[in-house]
Amino acid sequence: MEKNKNLLLGARAVIFDMDGTLIDSIGIWNQVDQALMDAMGGPAEEEMAVGRRRDSFLAAHGNDENPYLSYCLALARHCGCSWSGEEVFRKRYEISRDFLIHRVDYKDGAPEAIKKLHSLGKILVIATTTKRANMDIYRSLNDNIRKKAPLDRYFTAIYTREDVSSIKPSPEVHEKLMADLGLMKEDCFIFEDSLAGVEAARAAGIPSGAIYDRYSEKDGEAIRKLAYAWYDSWDEVLKEMEKPPN
Repeated sequence: MEKNKNLLLGARAVIFDMDGTLIDSIGIWNQVDQALMDAMGGPAEEEMAVGRRRDSFLAAHGNDENPYLSYCLALARHCGCSWSGEEVFRKRYEISRDFLIHRVDYKDGAPEAIKKLHSLGKILVIATTTKRANMDIYRSLNDNIRKKAPLDRYFTAIYTREDVSSIKPSPEVHEKLMADLGLMKEDCFIFEDSLAGVEAARAAGIPSGAIYDRYSEKDGEAIRKLAYAWYDSWDEVLKEMEKPPN
């Protein structure tokens, strides 16, 4: 693990995914989509199955003008609902708002890792496929996040899916932030939790550390092969950073 520590601590910039990496939110999105399907008169489906359908669709439609709008329309048709994609999109946001404000929280150890890396002078950046409106809720309305490690205090820049034409596994978001911030791939280290995330990091030529998330277990073997390092938790990242050099 010493080489992982050296690569992380040697980076000028540390890039973080948000959902499933810094915050424990993937399951919440599954629950939001379950509630959305119920509102559209759709079938009751197991939470993980709902998430797998969403992730598979988004991975296949990353080049759409608005992948989540396409997903909402596809979900309506799956439920036998005549709502337009825009109507489903608005309903999904309505359902999700309470979840985003009150239920989403950092993963254990994530605030401490953020503060540690910030104290070491690292440039901290978020590169997420979530939409900017959700990030604005996390920044200004979610007290769990605001009290533990406020995003505006610790992160130099936040990139969302509106900032790119193609979401992960495309490397576009990483290429954009490097251009914007004057960084080279050799300057960076990325934390991700998903297969699409580590694929985007690999395509950008940036080493990644994969943070375990139970919602990515199905892709665990593939993630381990592509990621430079694997961490069972943020506490493991912290322990690695605190080890004295050999």
